[in-house]
Amino acid sequence: MINARSIDSLALDSYQRAARVILANHLVTRSYPDRIALPLMRRWATELREDLAELFGYRLEVTETTARLFPLHDRLEPGRPARTPAERVFDRRRYAYLSLALAALGRAGDQTTLSELADQVASYATRVDGLELSTDRAADRDAFVDAVAWLAARGALTLADGDAGGWAADPEAGEALYDIDRAVVFAIFRPPRVLQHLRSVRGLLDDESESRATASAGQTRAAAARRVRRALVERPVVYTDELGEDERAQLAVEKVVAEVELLTGLHAERRAEGVALIDTSGRFSDIRFPSTGTLAQVALLLVGEIADLVLDFDNPVQRRPRPEHDPALAAALDEAIPQSTIFAPLVVSSDHDVAQYDSWESDDSDDTVEGMTYPVIPMTWIAETVQALTHRYGSTFAAQWQADVPGLTREVLSLLERLRLVQPVILDHADDAPHPAEHNDESTDASDEYAQDHAATAGKPGDHTAQTAPTPNHAGATSGTVAPNDAEVTPDPCDTESADTPERAPDEADGPDDASAVEAGNASTPTRLTPTGSEPALLIFPALARYRGAVVTVRTRAESELFASATKLGDHAAPAPGAGA
Repeated sequence: MINARSIDSLALDSYQRAARVILANHLVTRSYPDRIALPLMRRWATELREDLAELFGYRLEVTETTARLFPLHDRLEPGRPARTPAERVFDRRRYAYLSLALAALGRAGDQTTLSELADQVASYATRVDGLELSTDRAADRDAFVDAVAWLAARGALTLADGDAGGWAADPEAGEALYDIDRAVVFAIFRPPRVLQHLRSVRGLLDDESESRATASAGQTRAAAARRVRRALVERPVVYTDELGEDERAQLAVEKVVAEVELLTGLHAERRAEGVALIDTSGRFSDIRFPSTGTLAQVALLLVGEIADLVLDFDNPVQRRPRPEHDPALAAALDEAIPQSTIFAPLVVSSDHDVAQYDSWESDDSDDTVEGMTYPVIPMTWIAETVQALTHRYGSTFAAQWQADVPGLTREVLSLLERLRLVQPVILDHADDAPHPAEHNDESTDASDEYAQDHAATAGKPGDHTAQTAPTPNHAGATSGTVAPNDAEVTPDPCDTESADTPERAPDEADGPDDASAVEAGNASTPTRLTPTGSEPALLIFPALARYRGAVVTVRTRAESELFASATKLGDHAAPAPGAGA
């Protein structure tokens, strides 16, 4: 029995907050994520250590200055990169600088200056092929400062004097002095295995292939239950068809989900397609959705358009199965491992080592439910719809996105993908099957490409204008939820007051040429809802339909706020006829 069951009801909320903090952050220090988190963790250290080990197989270490959770990962997750305090996604160079900075800080004293740390990292970088840190280049300085800011946010470094921004702008004139917390530095980098022993990134994943062969039926069920609980707290939505047979059986067990609810204080929403934890606290999720800001609001508007298209009985969209697992991410990471630094463990034979990696390869295939299909929408339709939403509500968007619709489309789709509401795919009609879209820094994103192609021709949504609906009381969790059993094809029965959103009339300031260009664009480039050839598209998951009812709040606000962009005045901001100036 887990300790949470025996905790007094008056203290249970405090215990659940501690569980949410460590599961959400994995590292707690004196200042990260806030100053009350570490005392809370120390209060419940013993109980949490036992419950996390029993439910998830996680290991928790709590000291006077840190609390560190060592999770087990069942698969690679490309959608959760490191981010700067300003939400800038880390690229390969920033990851490299972060790793080298940790190595340098492990050998440093109690303090260091930013320039000294940069010199040490630059020295280490010369030993890595293709990597360099030159303080003469602004891009290198910015990337290095981002890595330092990531460490400072977690308490490994504390600014004692100066300003990192001043050094980034001019290293000759600016400087920053940092105090080093060595306990935090050592707590950050704690890999589960010696990295020099790994020939594949799969070695960092939880591998139970050997234990499964000799495990009893009870042990097999317990291991499957732990994997399901880990998925519930690590993924926004746990879809049934992406689990193996053992995991699907455990997901259907009420006790397995109820134990996670009791530990975290969250509520699970269960549907035929899967289960999601709903974060009503707002502290467990890394992304709030629905939320404020241009990206979140445009994402919600796009969700409404997609849901209306998918739920249209008269014009059904094409459906395809989920694509098979794509090993490209693991292969790309494995290719980057410097082979010259690898040495075999002394206690493991080479034959055993080869067999172990063969088992990882064989376990990569998805054990999906046969016959499950999902709606597929071509990326051309997505690009045109975002352009139309910008045309209608652009005056309420942040200025940077009003002039960059392709970038807005790319970021909105990235957000929806992180929420596991959509999946980019490439439709190959030669074998009539979708394939995962590749993610890399060098190739142009499919959504960006199609947004650029259609930015000048897309106008009003026309036939695919979304229907507004009464807004239910949504929790707005990052995890999202899966839709009801038939929500993927059946509208909400409460949606009796829906009405077409009025189309935006062309502004007088746009002039007749602009209006006619929009009309001509719509006539010459009709939206094609059936993908053809090897075309980028989006696979739509059932959880997306849950947010459909919340769209009305965004539309109402966007059409009623009385402010305009710097370039033109929206018709909703124009004074009513007869109104005073």
